Amino acid sequence: MANTKSAAKSARQATRRRTRNAGVITAIKSQQKKVRKAIAGGDAGAAKAEFQKLSSALDKAAKRGVIHRNVADRRKGRLNRALASAKK
Repeated sequence: MANTKSAAKSARQATRRRTRNAGVITAIKSQQKKVRKAIAGGDAGAAKAEFQKLSSALDKAAKRGVIHRNVADRRKGRLNRALASAKK
């Protein structure tokens, strides 16, 4: 339990942010699965379209502080490499 008014407010804010961030992270994970499924299926066009959606979502999440920018860049890089190797 919070001891001060400011600590109580901070706890309320943290709860709201945690809920909001969880939704964003869940959406990103779902999008990653769609990209991986499209790559595994061999559909380059669909994989590229899904990757563009994921890239946008990762950039927005990093901009808003939901995830670290290096995490977003790393995930984009790994999937981009997988996409490039699948095209060959």
